[in-house]
Amino acid sequence: MDYEALMEMAVQAGEIMLISGAEVYRVEDTIGRILEKSGLENRDVFVLTTGIVATLSDPCVPAITVVRRVSKRSTNLNRIARVNDISRRFCGGQITMDEARKQINDAAKENQYRFREKFVGYVMVTCFFAVLFSGGIRECAAAAFAGGFLALAVYGTSMLRLNDFCQNAAGSFVLALTASAFREYIFPGLNMDAVIISGIMPLVPGVTFTSAIRDTLNGDYSSGVARMAEAVVVALAVASGVGAAMMLVRMMGGAV
Repeated sequence: MDYEALMEMAVQAGEIMLISGAEVYRVEDTIGRILEKSGLENRDVFVLTTGIVATLSDPCVPAITVVRRVSKRSTNLNRIARVNDISRRFCGGQITMDEARKQINDAAKENQYRFREKFVGYVMVTCFFAVLFSGGIRECAAAAFAGGFLALAVYGTSMLRLNDFCQNAAGSFVLALTASAFREYIFPGLNMDAVIISGIMPLVPGVTFTSAIRDTLNGDYSSGVARMAEAVVVALAVASGVGAAMMLVRMMGGAV
């Protein structure tokens, strides 16, 4: 067996899962299962939210170690499920290593949603959350427009390669300005709380927070704390953007 190719495939599978928001224990389990196919005695895997270290060693072969830095993370549950399924079929002998490597490479290139679909998602999510927060027709319409501008702001800042804090802060800033403009010029008496809270829901780091809890409960305290800190940073970015927009409106003499 080509142990180096097996190691590269295992680490690539783990990297895709980690980038897509998988829990640390799930990434370690997937890499470990793939490396079991080597039949070597020692298989060590260490995963953090920012990197992967995997080693294969045996008295009969030189040790193979791969270190992979992971600096970008998002949420893509479909990609996690796909890579998890590929690894299980490979470990079960249903597909060869070449087939598994090809499918993992395809999963790495997969773009689940285009911008148009994400835009519609932002609009729909913000619109219907306004209903949950006791908003009426006006609040739903304002939230939908705010969600659209939020999508444009997030997309624009991502194209500029700004970090996640700046993307979330810019998006929430544009969102709050849009809501304020609706209240000032279109719908006087608009329930701003319902519109703004509905608008920030797509930015709420719910999956990150859940993963942090699961990592902590599984004993991966460093990863759990890191994910918790990531969730806090996102929350601070959203609060900063909304707060800055409301201060700007007050300074310009608008009513919020």
